[in-house]
Amino acid sequence: MYKNILVPIIFDELHDTQASYLVARSLADDDAKFTVLHVIEEMPTFVSSQLPSELLASSRQEAEKALKQSAAALPEATTCLASGHAGRFIIDYADENGIDCIVLASHRPGMEDFFLGSTAGRVVRHAKCAVHVIR
Repeated sequence: MYKNILVPIIFDELHDTQASYLVARSLADDDAKFTVLHVIEEMPTFVSSQLPSELLASSRQEAEKALKQSAAALPEATTCLASGHAGRFIIDYADENGIDCIVLASHRPGMEDFFLGSTAGRVVRHAKCAVHVIR
């Protein structure tokens, strides 16, 4: 069905990354390309300026390692580690890279999602391609 699939992931217990990989595989054409993406939310400058640069670099290295370990479940996938606002970055990445399907896990929405919005909600509303949300 799809040839270029983006699987954004987050490292927590509320989002089922393995289910996202299974769905991505089931939606893929035989020659499909997979990209596993993790977006590190940016900290305000007044916070990051107070942290040692070694700590920030170490955190990024740990995220890169975790991303590669997770993506190993989808062996043919490439990985992308980025910084920024997750919802915006996912949409921009999909537009710029010819993504035809985004598969992302979502937590069960609560009242805070009605006021603040969630990453999955933003992607569903603004992506120009198919979006499959896993719960």
